Amino acid sequence: MTNAVVFQSDFGLVDGAVSAMHGVAFSEDENLKIFDLTHEIPQYDIWEASYRLIQTVEYWPVGTVFVSVVDPGVGSSRRSIAIKTLSGRYVITPDNGTLTHIKRMIGIKEARIIHEKSNHLPHSELSYTFHGRDVYAYVGAKLASGHISFEEIGDEVLIDSIIELPTLEPKLDKNAIEGIIDVLDVRFGSLWTNIPYELFEQLEIKTDDRVEVTIRNNTRHVYHNIITYTKSFANVYAGESLVYINSLQNMAVAINQGSFAKAYNIRTGTSWKIELKKAPRIIYED
Repeated sequence: MTNAVVFQSDFGLVDGAVSAMHGVAFSEDENLKIFDLTHEIPQYDIWEASYRLIQTVEYWPVGTVFVSVVDPGVGSSRRSIAIKTLSGRYVITPDNGTLTHIKRMIGIKEARIIHEKSNHLPHSELSYTFHGRDVYAYVGAKLASGHISFEEIGDEVLIDSIIELPTLEPKLDKNAIEGIIDVLDVRFGSLWTNIPYELFEQLEIKTDDRVEVTIRNNTRHVYHNIITYTKSFANVYAGESLVYINSLQNMAVAINQGSFAKAYNIRTGTSWKIELKKAPRIIYED
């Protein structure tokens, strides 16, 4: 029985790169079930590749093989790596930080170096610029089809040796939580933070309460306002901002039927800090 192979890259779909990876996988086993997570990762954006994996991996069946290729160091001394998560899914990828969120949020059971010379698509040995096709798609297809075992991919390496991108943990300080903007909900422009609902809950903010939101890029204040915490977009007017719980059970900020990211020119990463706190109660006097 074959497992699914799920591809992710920053290649886009304007040329034949993705199709070539599919072709390599099908050539290994015509019964493979091949899917795409996304090929619209911004070029060289390892952080977003890491986040898209954590957004997706746990919703696929145990045994699914993910092949993630965002590889600005292709052809260099960076390692190629295969990992098995604690929950039984596999990821084939460069060891360049792509596994940051999986390592921190799901956990890795085992990791192995891919020996590129012995796990290289035949007749492509002279190419050092398309490891997505020649190494990662090839190894991923062999693993998903059962033609090699995970142990046959290469030597085991310490999980602690897997490269992680810099991250900042959210923190609760008195009546406020500070976190970062992890990623954008690209199509709709919502801001997805690394603040889990369990931490937000400690502020004792109830549904339909008001939240004071501050966003900074390094030391520059980008946004400060008081907006509603609610369960869904339908609970606020079109064009109104809201705080809500996203599909990963983290806190997010959005504009109903608008793009928060575009409206305030907001990006992602550790330099983009966000603070949430319960808004003070305003009492109006006659």
